Amino acid sequence: MNKKTGKLLAIDVGNTNIVLGVYENKELIAQFRLTTKMERTADEFGVTIFSFFRTKDINPDEIQGVIISSVVPKVMHALTNSIRKYFDLEPMIVGPNLETGIGVKTENPQEVGADRLVALVAAYQIYGAPALVIDFRNSNNL
Repeated sequence: MNKKTGKLLAIDVGNTNIVLGVYENKELIAQFRLTTKMERTADEFGVTIFSFFRTKDINPDEIQGVIISSVVPKVMHALTNSIRKYFDLEPMIVGPNLETGIGVKTENPQEVGADRLVALVAAYQIYGAPALVIDFRNSNNL
């Protein structure tokens, strides 16, 4: 596989939508969205992603890395298998065991969701440390 251009595929799996972004260096060059369906197979994911790429003239062989952040565990088996099968890459999975270099100050870091870990890393990259990240998306628990 020719991977000289160094593009990254970032996938954010939410309860309603799956958002895919293709980055070249630090620039977002394409973004796609599909509905989150737990019944989707690895082949359906692969063909859909390749179809998306075709609309923006992105060569799948140029993807050198894939990172997935998910709050929907039931999607992960098919999605990770599609990345392995169609891109021949092992995706990096955002979770409590992913070394970010940032200390998570909470009683049980294992309970922090992937979406919140990504927000924390983004805040650190944009604003530096120390930083406090507050997520109001699920404010009914307050």
